[in-house]
Amino acid sequence: MRIEHVAAYVNDLEKARDFFVEFLNGTSNGGYHNQNTGFRSYFISFEDGARLELMNKPGMAEEVKSPDRTGYAHLAFSVGSKEKVDELTKRLKAAGYEVLSGPRFTGDGYYESCIVAIEGNLIELTV
Repeated sequence: MRIEHVAAYVNDLEKARDFFVEFLNGTSNGGYHNQNTGFRSYFISFEDGARLELMNKPGMAEEVKSPDRTGYAHLAFSVGSKEKVDELTKRLKAAGYEVLSGPRFTGDGYYESCIVAIEGNLIELTV
């Protein structure tokens, strides 16, 4: 068994899609739009087969996203090396994204950084 995809609601669908395409080498489909409900989505595919569905619909509730909340904490992307974690973290910071932590070695031996990315959602970059 494997996770087929993870989905997230966002306010700015195109900005979210562009983030995952530009910074994390995702490939977007052409999108879906249900004319009756206003629901829209994009599937972002990554080279290892993982997929992320970004969704939007009218009337979504916007709530504060504390890093220490219940539910999903972050999406983690393995970029292949310590140097690539450093490079992408620096690139995201230069693009105006907040670096919440790292790059650093964690107590359990991972090398990672954590970025406050799309609409307060956290992205972890790791080897």
